[in-house]
Amino acid sequence: MFVATLMFYGMTVQAAPGGRAAPVMVESARLVFMAPQTWVAGTVISRHQARLATEVEGRIIYVAEVGTQVAEDDVVVKIDSTFVKLKIEEFKAAVERDRANLGFLKGEVKRLNRLARQSNASQTLLDRTRADREVARNELRISRTRLKLAREEKRRHFIRAPFAGVVVERLMRRGERAGIGDEVLGLVDSHELEVQARVPLDTLDFVREGDVLTLKVNAEEKQVTVRALVAAGDMRSRLLDLRLSLPENGWTICRPVRIALPTAIAREVLAIPRDALVLRRDGAAVFRVNQESAAERVPIQIGVASGPLVAITGDIKVGDRVVTRGGERLRPGQTVKILNAESVDKKNGTPLNKKESNGK
Repeated sequence: MFVATLMFYGMTVQAAPGGRAAPVMVESARLVFMAPQTWVAGTVISRHQARLATEVEGRIIYVAEVGTQVAEDDVVVKIDSTFVKLKIEEFKAAVERDRANLGFLKGEVKRLNRLARQSNASQTLLDRTRADREVARNELRISRTRLKLAREEKRRHFIRAPFAGVVVERLMRRGERAGIGDEVLGLVDSHELEVQARVPLDTLDFVREGDVLTLKVNAEEKQVTVRALVAAGDMRSRLLDLRLSLPENGWTICRPVRIALPTAIAREVLAIPRDALVLRRDGAAVFRVNQESAAERVPIQIGVASGPLVAITGDIKVGDRVVTRGGERLRPGQTVKILNAESVDKKNGTPLNKKESNGK
């Protein structure tokens, strides 16, 4: 693209010797919805970040290294589980004991029922055995519950990643003893990112969820979507929290950006590409190509800008073709050759919707 640009400008510099037409590229003036804007600072952040804490006490035997990429549910911290393993073995034995006792009492109840029908066993003994059977059933239920609790406790000796991401900090090391609630490790999702910005309260009047705003990173501008505008201002700063969705690739957490915020209701204006502007000491102008393929210099006044477009007023109408490339050395009345005439003719008169113009 850079080489093509150099070739194009080479053509422009040598344009029109001996009356030959100067090669230019043009775009059509068109009506768009546009609003005045102000630029505010924002920061790229992760949508998911957490400091993982322990839920049990014990000696730490493993902590994932800083920089480790982990998948969701991967183990990132291990706590010594020797004692809880022994507890599980104890409760397993208790379950087997209570199951055997319950089985014995069930058999006794059946035997006493049979003897009671033959009048060879007292009703009192039968009732007592039935009661012992219910007690044994409940004891088995309690033992099983204790075993489940011990297994759950063992599971919590392993801290797992709640989402895929990268380990960014280790707050405790292997060999240290952790208590319940101690923070051990910091995890950040480096893939699902967004922009956070603090914006004035009156932004609510001009920005809605789903709007498209212009985001500037260094000298590059991108169109991004408003994910959320939290309609609750901070009592001290009087600012709102604005969140913008980002494409998945090419972003770094904490990267500073700037966002163009509309400061008024968008209205329909006549707009041209910024590249069409010819700025001189005596004011701004554009070169319009007339029906005879001649360049006309038209003075204009510049209005608000949005992305690659700028609003203008002057003797320019919708559909007029203005020079966007090759106008640096043009002279009024000079004949031009339009290099992109076919593509401009296809687009000429096509209305630009609100989302294309200012995200409204």
